[in-house]
Amino acid sequence: MPPPAPSPAETAYRVPGDLATVREFVRAESERLGLTRIRADLLAVAVSELATNTLQHTDGGGLVRIWAEPGRVRCEVVDGGDPPGFGRAMPSADAPRGRGLAIVERICDEVGIHPDGEGTAVRLGMLL
Repeated sequence: MPPPAPSPAETAYRVPGDLATVREFVRAESERLGLTRIRADLLAVAVSELATNTLQHTDGGGLVRIWAEPGRVRCEVVDGGDPPGFGRAMPSADAPRGRGLAIVERICDEVGIHPDGEGTAVRLGMLL
């Protein structure tokens, strides 16, 4: 997977109270880069799910990067945890947990994982 664009916009998160800021950052930046409001909202939901997983399953926060490529907006969520397990079926309606990654896969056009030195980067793509 190629590295991110030379100067992506980015924001860090460390505590649950940062999640609203992360969602607004992704929403605003992705609209600025060309996504419609609805698609920007979907990307914000996906990033929020990944950032929430970071806060629940790792000892530290993370970093969100966003940039444009021809025909798409890319967003990357980087944390110090192990790679998440994508490719699972959607849990049943009565399951108490486990929908976050399944939601991410269903609302983004592209989802990929790669190591990022000290952790994992989940890279999302939304077509313009």
